[in-house]
Amino acid sequence: MFVGLTGSIATGKSTVGKFLKEIGCYIIDADDVAHRVYEKNKPAYKKIVKEFKEGILDKNGNIDRKKLGGIVLNDKHLLKKLEGIVHPEVEHIRNKMVRKITKKDEHAVIVYDVPLLFEKNLEGIFDYTIVVYLSKDKEIKRLIERNGFDKDEAIKRIALQMPIEEKVRKADFVIDNSGSLENTKKQVQELFVKLKKLENEKRK
Repeated sequence: MFVGLTGSIATGKSTVGKFLKEIGCYIIDADDVAHRVYEKNKPAYKKIVKEFKEGILDKNGNIDRKKLGGIVLNDKHLLKKLEGIVHPEVEHIRNKMVRKITKKDEHAVIVYDVPLLFEKNLEGIFDYTIVVYLSKDKEIKRLIERNGFDKDEAIKRIALQMPIEEKVRKADFVIDNSGSLENTKKQVQELFVKLKKLENEKRK
C-alpha cells in the first residue's frame, strides 16, 4: 500500500510521520529523495550544471540549492527546465525505494511524506492520502515559535501554500493535530488499523 502524507507549514507532518514509523509504516521523505538527486556526479547533477553553469556550485563542487533557487524563483521558464531535470529522477529513486521495500515486505504500508502533494497533483499515484490539519491560529503560533518569524511573516508564508481546508477536502484521511500529542498519536494508531483493514480487504 502506497500512502501520501502531507499538510501545511508547521502543521506537524513530521510528528505524524514519526508516529507512523513507530507503528510499523515505512517512511520515504520527499525532501531526502530530492537531496539525493542533487548529489555530486548523479545524472541530474550533471544535467543541472550543464544547464545552469558552474556559478551554482559551492567551493566543494556541490550544487548550492540556495543559489539555484534564487535563479529559478523569479523565472518560470528556468524553473520548468529545472523541474524537467529533477522530477523524473525523484520519481526514479522513489520507485526504486518502493520496490525495495515491497520485495522485503509485500504487505508494507509505505508512506511518502511530500509537502506539495496536492499542489503538484500527485494524488493519483497513491492508494490513499493523509493530511495533517492544524487551525490557522495554531499554525501561525507554531511558525512564530519554531522559525522565529513575526506574525506578518508567518501569515505570508502560510498564504504561499494551498489553504489547509482545501487539502482537507481533497484528502482520504485527516489527522487533526490541534490537541495534545497523545491525541494525535491515538488518531495515527486508529488510522493505521483502518489502513491495514483496507489492505486486507483488497487482498481478498
